[in-house]
Amino acid sequence: MEIWDATHECMPREELEQLQLERLQATLNRAHKNVTCYRNKFNELGIDPEDVQSLADLTRLPFTTKEDLRLNYPYGMFAVPLREVVRIHSSSGTTGKPTVVGYTRNDIRTWSNLVARFMTSAGVTHDDVVQIAFGYGMFTGAFGLHYGAETIGASVIPMSAGNTERQIMIMQDYRSTVLVSTPGYAVTLADRMERLGVDPKGLSLKVGLFGGEPWSEAMRREIETRLAISATDNYGLSEIIGPGVAGECRHKCGMHLFEDAFLPEIIDPDSGEVLPPCSVGELVLTTLTKEAFPMIRYRTRDITSLDYSPCACGRTLVRMRKTMGRSDDMLIIKGVNVFPSQIEEVLVAIEGCEPHYQLVVSREGAMDQLEVRIEVTENIFFDEMKLQRAFLEKVEKRIESVLGVGATVRLVEPNSIPRHEGKAARVIDNRQI
Repeated sequence: MEIWDATHECMPREELEQLQLERLQATLNRAHKNVTCYRNKFNELGIDPEDVQSLADLTRLPFTTKEDLRLNYPYGMFAVPLREVVRIHSSSGTTGKPTVVGYTRNDIRTWSNLVARFMTSAGVTHDDVVQIAFGYGMFTGAFGLHYGAETIGASVIPMSAGNTERQIMIMQDYRSTVLVSTPGYAVTLADRMERLGVDPKGLSLKVGLFGGEPWSEAMRREIETRLAISATDNYGLSEIIGPGVAGECRHKCGMHLFEDAFLPEIIDPDSGEVLPPCSVGELVLTTLTKEAFPMIRYRTRDITSLDYSPCACGRTLVRMRKTMGRSDDMLIIKGVNVFPSQIEEVLVAIEGCEPHYQLVVSREGAMDQLEVRIEVTENIFFDEMKLQRAFLEKVEKRIESVLGVGATVRLVEPNSIPRHEGKAARVIDNRQI
């Protein structure tokens, strides 16, 4: 099995932790000296970067949140002068201003190599033709995968998002071997191929690299079966670097998190307490190599766990479980914790359901009500009401058996749930709590 950077991906843990400490100390010094927000946070707590003498001291440092980024919009969190920043991206401004991130020339080089790592681990080589169906723009996804593929030496087709029939034509004519997109869009492509009578086995596709939204193992199986590819997961977020934080190898037993570049912690989302290995909680990341935009203990809001046991691929890096949702997307309904990914597990197993769905929570009197809106294919809109009612009851029973809480299911037309950057808006909580 190919490994892009064996020096760092297979490093003994003792050496890795020493490297992490050296890079952490350098990052803290840079942030304290050049970022007013961090200098103020450290001063308030009476912390000097020189006080951090071990990785255990990390817990003494304050968290960074999205609110810190908004308050310092646009360039207040940059640790270098703007003249040294060669790239500016931003994440979606779904509430208030977007969060702006910057890259030095060296940051771009680092980013490219980190993406090359997980692309290589998924089976991409310099002989591949990589079709990128992420939207190019302020979103980091497309550019991250583009640079990683070029670093490996693969041929890149920068298709961008949408225009599904043209995507399929390009796959056929250009003999694309690798697909890069959200998992939801991969299912959309499979649906369109079926309608067009295109047999995926007649294409050259062999690998799919999917990120940008949480997805389930059931959805992976569906994509692999319907597109006749190996589907792998990868993880990243704009505030940390974009794609390139973690990615699966071909064993698909968790995403290898690149610990030489990012120091991970798992915390209790409510108390902020650091949890022991293998615990499920919120992922917190500290960047160790970023020049323009260092992040210290950034709360990602993504719920996952970390597995430090060895992987058969030979990499010594910790493995991150598929994200189960977000701490701010987690719903407590009638005392039950509900994650959107649990709903998805149910829906992908039911014939006719698109991968796009939305959970709408309301409160009637003192009781919480959960409505699951599902985009369905046209053939599910039965002429006969009795058939439609039977279908809805079947879905509702499955959801209740999985969640332990009842839900009302409503069928909505294809493409009626709003998307942002190719992702469906998963949760609407209308409760006044």
